[in-house]
Amino acid sequence: MIRIDNVTKHYRGANRPALNGVSLEIEKGDFVFLVGASGSGKSSLMRLILREDIPNSGSVFVLGENLRRIPGRRVPYFRRKMGMVFQDFRLLPSKTVAQNVAFSLEVIGKSRAFIQTAVPDVLEMVGLGHKANNLPSELSGGEQQRVALARAIVNKPAILLADEPTGNLDPATSEEIMRLIERINAAGTTVVMATHDRGIVDRLQKRVVVLSEGNIISDMRDSGYVSVDKPTPGFAAPEIATEPALAQPPRLTETFTETIVTSRSFLDEVIYENEDEK
Repeated sequence: MIRIDNVTKHYRGANRPALNGVSLEIEKGDFVFLVGASGSGKSSLMRLILREDIPNSGSVFVLGENLRRIPGRRVPYFRRKMGMVFQDFRLLPSKTVAQNVAFSLEVIGKSRAFIQTAVPDVLEMVGLGHKANNLPSELSGGEQQRVALARAIVNKPAILLADEPTGNLDPATSEEIMRLIERINAAGTTVVMATHDRGIVDRLQKRVVVLSEGNIISDMRDSGYVSVDKPTPGFAAPEIATEPALAQPPRLTETFTETIVTSRSFLDEVIYENEDEK
């Protein structure tokens, strides 16, 4: 499903690698938490899995694709097999809940019949069937994250990547989102989630991969949260420049054309205007 072999990733201007000889294998149906301090390598690892970056050395295989060799024109098609949930929801503000979810299918060419069936089904799954015609501004934070989750899974992805999906939510709402993600995993979707939320990791007792200064220092199944106060014995790396977050899209407007944009995840085949540049 996901195989990362001896991967090193340097970012321009950094004194040390964001990832340093990292190897990791994730099998179909796994639920994996990535934990560690900011700058430990979590986001860099997820960027490689999503093919928003390529490593300087080593190999990344995801869903049978060698991501160091995949042509750029095929990247959007590769990403159709993956779902992505962000901390900040990234909903289109002037589209309804149903339209936000449908839009992710429209841009990849799904038929109207498929969309008319799939969208109500997934909204019912996340408990928002009754909010289909509401705008994002009319929803709570937890409801907006459920819309984002529906959008990520409506095309039945093989892998769901979640980058701090509960980071902006209160504890009760976070639990609701995690119950949904557990259901998605139980249905067969592989889940890789970066988080700082100790309570969630301790409660779920899933596989926990701990990163520190670009290294994987622990990989345990059926585990709770593992704190990293200092590097493991024998590892002494100087401070590493903070890794970039997953690519952030500019502010979205309602001007779209059907053009492939390979640097975006859920809007792979849409080009959008940045109002700041008008």
